[in-house]
Amino acid sequence: MNTINILGVNISTLNKQQTLEKLNQFLINGGQHQIVTPNPEILLQAGHDEEFFYILNKADLAIPDGIGLKFAGWLAGKNIHRITGADLIGNILKIAEQKKLKVAVINWKGGLSKKEDIEKVLEKKYPDLKFIVKDIECFSSTHSWIPAFAGMTRSEDSQMDYNASLQQFQPDVLFCALGAPWQEKFIYHNLPDLPSVKIAMGVGGAFDFLTGKIKRAPKLMRLIGMEWLWRLFMQPWRAKRIYNAVIVFPAKFIKYRFINKWFYRKNVIGFIFNNKNQVLLVNWIKDDDYWGLPQGGVDNGESEDDALRREIKEEIGISNFKILDKFKNIYKYKWPKRYTNRGYKGQKQTLFILKFNGDDNDIKLCPWEHKEWKWADINNLINEAHQVHQEAYKIFLEKFYEI
Repeated sequence: MNTINILGVNISTLNKQQTLEKLNQFLINGGQHQIVTPNPEILLQAGHDEEFFYILNKADLAIPDGIGLKFAGWLAGKNIHRITGADLIGNILKIAEQKKLKVAVINWKGGLSKKEDIEKVLEKKYPDLKFIVKDIECFSSTHSWIPAFAGMTRSEDSQMDYNASLQQFQPDVLFCALGAPWQEKFIYHNLPDLPSVKIAMGVGGAFDFLTGKIKRAPKLMRLIGMEWLWRLFMQPWRAKRIYNAVIVFPAKFIKYRFINKWFYRKNVIGFIFNNKNQVLLVNWIKDDDYWGLPQGGVDNGESEDDALRREIKEEIGISNFKILDKFKNIYKYKWPKRYTNRGYKGQKQTLFILKFNGDDNDIKLCPWEHKEWKWADINNLINEAHQVHQEAYKIFLEKFYEI
C-alpha cells in the first residue's frame, strides 16, 4: 500500500518519479482526479474542519509537501518523499506543453502574483503552452461552487461566472491558487461541472515562486529540510504558521501515533425523538445501510454539551431541540482494526436524550457525513439500526424509557 496515515489523512509514499508516472496515467486514462498537497499546517487545519478532512481523504492523490511529514513518516517506520508544490507545478506544466494540453489557473486576486504576472511567466517559460488565467476576487455563497454552509467569504460578492468561461476553454489541467482550504473546496465542488479537467490541484502560493514574487530558499537549505527557516526570514508574518508546522504538528503527531492508541476518544451521541414517538437515524456516507444515531467527537477544551450542539448542527442542520437528559460515558467500545479515528483505541460515549421541536424541512444533512435520514419507530430502533450499534442502542433505549 503506497500510503501512510498521518493525523487521519492518507498520504502518498510514492517518490517523485512514481508520482509523475501516476499523474501521466491520470492524463492518459481519462476520468477526473483531484490532487492535494498536504503539509503540516494543512493537516492541522483539517483536524478542525470536517469538510476539509473529508476532501483530503477523498482525493485521488495526496502528495506530501513539508519536511514535517517526512519526519512523521520516519517515526511511523515509512519513508516519505517530500515533493513541493513549487517543483511539481513546473513538472506538470512541462508535461502539458509537450502533450499539447490546456491549462487553467484560478488565482486569488488579492495574492502576491497577479493575473498578468502569471501570464507573463507562463508565456516566457512555456511558449507552446495553451493556458488561461482567471482571477477570483472573492468567495461567496451565491456561487454554485460554494455551499451556503461553507462560510467562505473574503470580500463582497462578484457576479462573474467562472465556470462558464472555464467550460468554454475546456482545460485538461486546473491549478487553483486560492490557499487552503478554499482551493481544495473550490475544486471539490466545481470539478463535476468541468468535465474536460483530468487533473485538478490546489497549489497555494506556489506560483509566487514561479513569478519571482518570493525567492526560494537556497538548494542546500531545501535539501536539509530548513526551507521553513528561510520562509521565516523572508516573511516574518508567517511566524505563527511556522510555529504550528514546526512545534504544534510534531506534538500532535506524537500524541496521535504513540499516545492516543491507549485511550478512548470522547464521543457524544444524540437520541433525537419527535412527537410521533420516532427516533432520527442517519445513514453514514462511507457504507451502505449504515444506519445509526447522529454522533461526533469532543474537541480539546470543548464541553460535551457544546460538542453535542455543534455536531447536531453540523451533521443534520438542526438546533430546535431540548435536552431532556444526559448519561455520561454510558457506553465504551473498541474500533475494529480496519478503522480508527485520530489514532484512538475506541470511543466512550455520552448519551443525550433530545426532544425535537422543529419541522422535517429543518433537517439538512452534511453531504460528506451522511447520505440519508429517516424517522424510525422507537420500538423498532434495534432492527432499523446497523448491527454494530445494536448492543449500545439496547442500553440507550433503557435510559430513554427511564426518563
